[in-house]
Amino acid sequence: AGLSTGQRVVTVQKGPLYRVRGSHVTLWCKVSGYQGPAEQNFQWSIYLPSAPEREVQIVSTIDPSFPYAIYTQRVRSRGIYVERVQGDTVLLHITELQDRDAGEYECHTPNTDERYFGSYSAKTNLLVIADTLSASMVPQALTRAEGKAVELTCEVSKSTTQHTHLSVGWYHLQGAGDSHAEEVLTLSKDFILTPGPSYAQRFLAGDVQLNKVGNTTYKLSIGGLEPSDQGQLYCEAAEWIEDPDETWKDISRKQTGRTSLVVTSQGRDLSVGIAAAETFLSEGDTLQLNCMVGAQKSSSRHFQVLWRLNGEEVARVDPHGVLIWDEEHEKRAKLGQLQAFKQSNVVYVLTIYEVGLKDNGTYCCSVSEVKTPGDFHSIQTNVSSGIQVNVKPIGYRMRLSVSTSTPQVVAGDALILLCKVQGATSPVSVQWWHLPPQHPGPWVLVATMERDGTLSLGSTYQDGGTRGSLRLEKASSGTFTLVIPNTLDKSDGGQYGCKVTEWSRGQSWTEEGETAVTVSSMAGLGLHATLRSRIVTVGYGQSFELVCQVSANYTLEEVPVSVGWLFQPSPPTGHFHKLVHVLPSGTVAWGEAQAHFQGKAQLTKAATSFRLRIHNAAAADEGTYHCEVEVWRRNTLTLGQPAATTRSNAVGIKVVLPESKLQVSTKESSVEIAGGADTAIECRIVFAWNNSQFAVTWYLLPPLPADAPPLEIVRANYSSILEYGAGFSSLAQKSRFLSQRVSSNVFWLRILSVNPGDQGRYYCVVEEWLWLVDGWYKLGEGASGRTTLEFKLPERTLHLEKTNRSISVREGEEVTLHCLLQGAQPPTARLSATWFRREESGHTRPLITLHRDGAIEYPEDSLAGRLHLRRPTAGDFSLTLHSMEKGDAGVYHCQVQEWQPQSEGKDWELQALAHSGYTQLTTVPPESTVFSRICSSPPLLNFILYLPLILILLLALAGFCWYFKFRK
Repeated sequence: AGLSTGQRVVTVQKGPLYRVRGSHVTLWCKVSGYQGPAEQNFQWSIYLPSAPEREVQIVSTIDPSFPYAIYTQRVRSRGIYVERVQGDTVLLHITELQDRDAGEYECHTPNTDERYFGSYSAKTNLLVIADTLSASMVPQALTRAEGKAVELTCEVSKSTTQHTHLSVGWYHLQGAGDSHAEEVLTLSKDFILTPGPSYAQRFLAGDVQLNKVGNTTYKLSIGGLEPSDQGQLYCEAAEWIEDPDETWKDISRKQTGRTSLVVTSQGRDLSVGIAAAETFLSEGDTLQLNCMVGAQKSSSRHFQVLWRLNGEEVARVDPHGVLIWDEEHEKRAKLGQLQAFKQSNVVYVLTIYEVGLKDNGTYCCSVSEVKTPGDFHSIQTNVSSGIQVNVKPIGYRMRLSVSTSTPQVVAGDALILLCKVQGATSPVSVQWWHLPPQHPGPWVLVATMERDGTLSLGSTYQDGGTRGSLRLEKASSGTFTLVIPNTLDKSDGGQYGCKVTEWSRGQSWTEEGETAVTVSSMAGLGLHATLRSRIVTVGYGQSFELVCQVSANYTLEEVPVSVGWLFQPSPPTGHFHKLVHVLPSGTVAWGEAQAHFQGKAQLTKAATSFRLRIHNAAAADEGTYHCEVEVWRRNTLTLGQPAATTRSNAVGIKVVLPESKLQVSTKESSVEIAGGADTAIECRIVFAWNNSQFAVTWYLLPPLPADAPPLEIVRANYSSILEYGAGFSSLAQKSRFLSQRVSSNVFWLRILSVNPGDQGRYYCVVEEWLWLVDGWYKLGEGASGRTTLEFKLPERTLHLEKTNRSISVREGEEVTLHCLLQGAQPPTARLSATWFRREESGHTRPLITLHRDGAIEYPEDSLAGRLHLRRPTAGDFSLTLHSMEKGDAGVYHCQVQEWQPQSEGKDWELQALAHSGYTQLTTVPPESTVFSRICSSPPLLNFILYLPLILILLLALAGFCWYFKFRK
């Protein structure tokens, strides 16, 4: 509203926007109605909730140094960057949203227009919320025949406070290396089912379905499986939120694990299985093995079966059922100890009577399919299956030994216990028990491994956060290892027992053994840290080193130690910031609050001494430092609590600037000059640092009033960029007052076409700047002596009306101030005139100037439309002010100058000048009532003033008429 054509408008994505932690976020910004190049520049800043008035710069398309330190690293690593969509449209990318990214974002476009007109920035709010979306599916390996059905379920939930919708979809990958996922079926956020292109027809036929079968459960059903369905299937859930611009945005996506699906084709399948009634036998027992063939239409197919023991052939059965033994087993078969036969076309049997130790090993059944019986060269498929058989000798007895490789440890170290079993030929179960020292009570169960390898922990050892994740492993055929990663204290010492039970044919044998362990406590370490530094006052650009000396009643080299360095800037901010933390693994984690240290800090360690060396000291390094030392138990996850912590004493470091060497000449001087001529005021630097740069500011002390404050004319900073003061910012003033450096130590203020209004005392203030480490710093400043500029008045004078007046004018009306020149001027003379206003502050400002060539100049552009210089005659320079405002009040006077040509009219010389009288102008607020409007009308006001006299005359006339009427 209220915008006109050609007015710059910056628009940013409407907020507030809710986005989840860890997600990739984009914010768009565009500008329209601008002038200048088609490719505009953009700058992004944030106002944090903790300091809503403070701008924190993030990233710019034009200035690489724009980001504040807190964002520099993320911008350099493209964790935050700006993507240019068009010349006037960009996207701000935050690749991994953090909690500290919440705040009010401002998009600003630097001005390329001829003048400021419109809006140059826009803001939006971004809020960071937790990612509560969850999607899970139990991974499976499924095999289904072609034409059969498969069903998969996916659990999807969320607990976001904001109003959001969910979408759930299923996707298919052809192979493990396939990166392109094909959509199967999706339930959209609008509760619409959408199939993928390859599943559209089957969806319409009802073979592919997706149903919500519970509050959080979604089921995918695929009927009539096809070979193309083979591969991997997974579920993907997305959470959507509606933004203020009424568009929906997916703020989080989660994928489940994958389920592999194998689709077998009809007529091409062949499988083999081998089974035994008992695989753990004693000498003299009977072993029977069955080899079963799985195949479609098996009765019309031809199979050859081969029996092997430990890779050596035992017997062969051809498709006709003819049995062929190897030489060794043929002898035993003739003695009735072996038997092999074809029970059916899909079942083959091998029986060994009175097994012996030589029958131990792996038995394998291999099945080959041939086209026709007897044609063994036409084999199409060969499939095998094996089984392990164990035979124990008569009089068997299991033997057990228990030991430890860690008999004496310190709290935090790992315990490694070994249990070796000899002679066991059947599956065994293993139990570990613990009897703490000085506790005569019952043994405590630590862990159990069942015969099938199933593991379980005793109730005391189920919390993995205390002792770590216990490991009970079968290291070899008869060796079992128990590892306790992190001992807590002395109570983890004592006796550890191993109990092994072997099971065979309904019987069991048990053996037990134990070993002793001592655990020393870390209590009473006496950990202490002392921080020191050789210097506490350091100059800019120099280096300083802090030494953190650690001591304890323990050999520190034998335990993990982490060291953190803390810093509090000066002046104090109330708390210490984390500078850097060195973990026991050697990993270095830098703090984000003081990111500038990362590129200039050096960390070293020698025995129990930790050092932090800061190079190129700057102002930001000044403050108080601490070191914090943490000692951890060995083999303890550093995510847990340290065993002991200590913080050192504080050491304060002060960073001082070099002492300024600046000396500025304070010599007083004066300059007298005639009107229209040029002059220069000198500012001389007597001494300074060789590589210093200078900023020079010129001031004027007006002659009246005597206590008038100095007026800033112009400032040239150390880069020679000029900034003019408020009273000298017009184009006319800028063209007359110039700051110039004429040598390495001399500056001039040049004043062109001097006029009487330039009189006063001039001086300069010099600032000494020096580049130190990370930027320019001001070392000091000095003021010069005063140079008095006096105007040489011409001998001849003009005659102006000198009457002083006082006028009150109502706001909104106009007033004319008179400036009348009396007497005649020479025909060759030219006149110029300037009107001045003295404000309450005592400062006199020029309002309008009529130059001798007829040109009119307005020092203040804002007054150009309200000032009119009337000149009905050659000597009348009256000024009319239109639409009076409250700020127009003040004392007005005019100055008229007479100029005569010199040197054949090329140069002009001031011959005479004069000042008018002073007019005190005050403003009156406007009246709004009808009565005040009437009273303010001059005719009506005159009528009211003469009303009593008129009434008296009317009464006299009436009495005279009555008298004559009575006489008659």
